[in-house]
Amino acid sequence: MKRLLFILPILFLILTGCNKDPYADAIISPNPAYVGEDIYFDNISTNAEHFEWNMGDGTIYSGVHVTHYYNDPGIYLVTLKAFGQKGGVSTATFEVEVIGSQLRVIVKEYYDEYPVENASVILYPTLQDWIDETNMVDEQFTNAVGECMFNGLSYQRYYVDVWEANHDNYMLAEEDVGFIETQLLEPDMDHTFIAYVDYYETSAKKATSRSTQKELMMKEGGSGEKRPLKENKISGEKKK
Repeated sequence: MKRLLFILPILFLILTGCNKDPYADAIISPNPAYVGEDIYFDNISTNAEHFEWNMGDGTIYSGVHVTHYYNDPGIYLVTLKAFGQKGGVSTATFEVEVIGSQLRVIVKEYYDEYPVENASVILYPTLQDWIDETNMVDEQFTNAVGECMFNGLSYQRYYVDVWEANHDNYMLAEEDVGFIETQLLEPDMDHTFIAYVDYYETSAKKATSRSTQKELMMKEGGSGEKRPLKENKISGEKKK
């Protein structure tokens, strides 16, 4: 009888131990991460049989450990659900910070390659947006050496619109889209884009409005002679 009384509590502990509620938890690295960089989600949940990951960008996974990257910068709320044997569910939420790419734009006159100061530089996500001047991503103005910097950019190509009182890149764009199309931005890279422009005498400007000038240039179709893209116009180097 004494032996039975001793065994019963042990059996109870074993049975209850097998039916513990799940506990969801994970280790995330790196965090923060760059746009396009692989992020590793190491599942350290306990007492769970299967899992569901909601990555906060519309992506769902069911694996134990997952690897994921984000195309756009921002703060993402990642939810991990751990499902136990008896129907119990534990949920854990994590913040993942995604740092956008950087792009340095240098504005130079095409023939003499001098820098253009105080030029308005606008990025568009597609060529059609560039033409229609819709969905502007950001606008910056060049400094004394013709440079400006864009931060927090998505993992994609951009189309560069440059306008200054005596300079723009509209005729060049009509000759070859490569004059306005950046490289594919990548994680952990220093990107530089040289935006070449044409010079116009003030009296020779066909319009005072940026939009009207672009429309006129695109309609005229340039001079009919395509100028070659400059060497090293587009570059991307690993961050030091």
